[in-house]
Order: sequence, then structure tokens, then C-alpha cells
Amino acid sequence: MSEPPTIVVVGLGYVGLPLAVALAEHGRVIGYDLDHQRIDELRQGRDRTREVARERLAASSLTLTADPGDCAGADVYIVTVPTPIDSANEPDLAPLIAASRAIAAWIDPARRPTIVFESTVYPGVTEDVCGPEIERSGGWIRGRDFRLGYSPERINPGDHAHRVEAIVKVVAGEDEEVLEQLASLYGAMTSGGVYRAASIKTAEAAKVIENAQRDINIAFMNEVSQIFGRIGISIWDVLAVARTKWNFLPFEPGLVGGHCIGVDPYYLSHLAQKLDMHPQVVLAGRATNDAMGAWIADQLHERRGRRPGRALVMGLTFKENVPDLRNSRSADIVRRLDELGYEVGVTDPIADVGEAARDYGRTPIALDGDAYDLVVAAVAHDEYRLIDDDRLRQLVAEGGTLADLKGMWRNRHFDSAIDRWAL
Repeated sequence: MSEPPTIVVVGLGYVGLPLAVALAEHGRVIGYDLDHQRIDELRQGRDRTREVARERLAASSLTLTADPGDCAGADVYIVTVPTPIDSANEPDLAPLIAASRAIAAWIDPARRPTIVFESTVYPGVTEDVCGPEIERSGGWIRGRDFRLGYSPERINPGDHAHRVEAIVKVVAGEDEEVLEQLASLYGAMTSGGVYRAASIKTAEAAKVIENAQRDINIAFMNEVSQIFGRIGISIWDVLAVARTKWNFLPFEPGLVGGHCIGVDPYYLSHLAQKLDMHPQVVLAGRATNDAMGAWIADQLHERRGRRPGRALVMGLTFKENVPDLRNSRSADIVRRLDELGYEVGVTDPIADVGEAARDYGRTPIALDGDAYDLVVAAVAHDEYRLIDDDRLRQLVAEGGTLADLKGMWRNRHFDSAIDRWAL
């Protein structure tokens, strides 16, 4: 192309917004999202995901829109919509299919646009689901009217070291021309360079196993935490020793939620089952991690002598210092404590109050000096890591239990009136 391509990024969440802002530093980029409120907030310089600073957003040349009419006739479309699972833990491709249909209406065949998917999927979705949907919806022919590419997202929410413009970007295309087009486009954006995958399916497979690998390793840590807990050994003490070996992998136990690690292994298992295979390791890891919240609540209930009381769960987002509430596993602890008869309060310094009330039926409360029989530190927000000893003591009623799931306070010393528990 003789002039810089016009790029449309479809979906401006944790993945799409940082990508769109980074690309806009090198050409004309339109950021599209269905959520009018999201677009209004971004125009005012507010990113609720906290991934892009207000100053950078204000300085960006990115065009923000919720109007589909602004997206027609682009040269490149990059799809960054979520890929969730349904109530049966099966892939929910509805957002991808909806995005494919929308793009089908925007295609100008004279420009022969490249449509790139970044969403995490199982191998085959881009070419066997999304491509045919674009053809059906628009009456187009792939290869003649549009072409397909794939570049798996690698956003790690809350991680400002491994930003999209600093990591290796994997690219894949349906032909050599698309592959080189994407290598040039993404290569101009990132200092980490690009890696050309052998095929679109190869790139899809690589992405899905990246998250499945983490899930399985965390499941192992969760399982050994349960084993060692039976004999009174803290996993944090064990890890401190094990990490002195040069090749020990530094995975930690915990609650595995969010929209990636807690979801993507089900995409891999779905593919395996389509092939008449039973993915034992992948599903075993998922079962262990999905059950972790309830197991923690049960352990604490036993420790309390099966005496329900007032409980406080500190942290409702899926990850420390990230406001994302999707697939929160802290909510599993809350639900199980409810079932066991506790009066449960939830606090979180960065969760959206309205979203928490809508999705989990809980309105986060402020730490106002009340004392609780059971305090569960579930998410290691910086505010919790830095809380002073006196304020922490005040949270725990006399004879109460302080459960520190992330080992934040393991080196702090309190009087024997506080019963302490850790993984």
C-alpha cells in the first residue's frame, strides 16, 4: 500500500485499548467498542482498566468511536473481543461471531482488508469459524475480498513491565503476504520484535497452551499446599527453601480467576474432546483450581471449630492491583462462607462498587475499625501489603483468625490472641 493503512481495533478492553494506543503512535487507528459509556470515559481520559495512563490517553491520536459507520473501508481489522466460557465450561464464541458479522458489513473488497484475531481460541477457530462467518454474512470470498491473520494477545493485566509495545509479538497469516504485512505492522509497534508462526493454527495453539501451562503449574502448587497443610507445614516456608535451587520454577498457590488462565484451558479441552480424546492433565488442573476457594473456606471453618461468626474477605478482584472482577475466585470463598453460616463482608480498594453489586451481589465496604471473627486476605493488593500492624490487629476480634492466602504478612509478628493461618 502506498499510504499507511487505516487500522480498526474492535474491542477496547484490557487487550484492545493498550494495543490501539500503541499502534496509533505509528499510523491512523480507530478504536471501536459497543459500550458507549466506555467510549465516553476514554474520551474523558479515564481508563477503568488502569492499563493506559490518563496522560498517554490524552496525547494519543487514537480515534474513539461506538459508531459502526466509522469503521467501514479500513485496511486492517484487529479483533480483541473476549472469549469466555458458558455455564457448562464450553467455549462461548458468541463475541467472536458477532465481531465477524460486524466486520463483514464494513469490508470494502477493493481494499482487500486483512482481518486479524487476537482473542485466545482453540486451533481452527480463526479459519474454520470466523472466516466462514465473514463469508456468509457479507457474501465475500476469503482470499479475494479479505484475508485472515492471527496474533495472540499477551497482555498481563497490571503488569507495566511487559507492555504490548515491549514484548515479542507472534504473527501468523493465511499466506506469505499477510504474514509479512503483520510482521511489519506489529514490528513497528514493539521493541520486542516479532515471531513468524508456521501457520494460524500453530499460533492459536501456542497461545492456548501458554495459559494452560500456568494453570496446571498453579494447580500443582495448590495441591501440594493442601497436602502439606495436613501436617502443619506452610507452602510459603517450603517455597522459600525450594527457590534456592537454580532451576526451580517459581509458581505459587492461589485463586486462579480472570478471563485467561481460569478460562482458556477449557478451550484446549474442548478441542481434545472434539478429537475423541480425554485431556486428563488439563481438566485435573482446572478441577483443582476451581475447587480451591471452597476448600479454603472449609479449612477455616474447621479451624474455627465449626463456629460461624462475622467474616471479612479482603479482595474481590481476580488479581492484585487490577480492578477486573471477571471470574473472581475470591467470590467462591464468599459463597462457601455464606453456605456455612457466616455473616460475610467484602472489601476491595479498587473494585467497581456497582459492578461488584451487579455481578456478585456484594457491595464492598470500607475498613472502618470493625472487628471480625475471621479475616481472609484473598488478594494481595498493595494497600493490603502495606497495611500497618495496628490496623491489621484491629480487624481481628479477640480469639479471631487471620488467614493470609498470599503470604503477605508471614514475617509480621502478632500476639497469641490472633490465630493465624496460611496456605
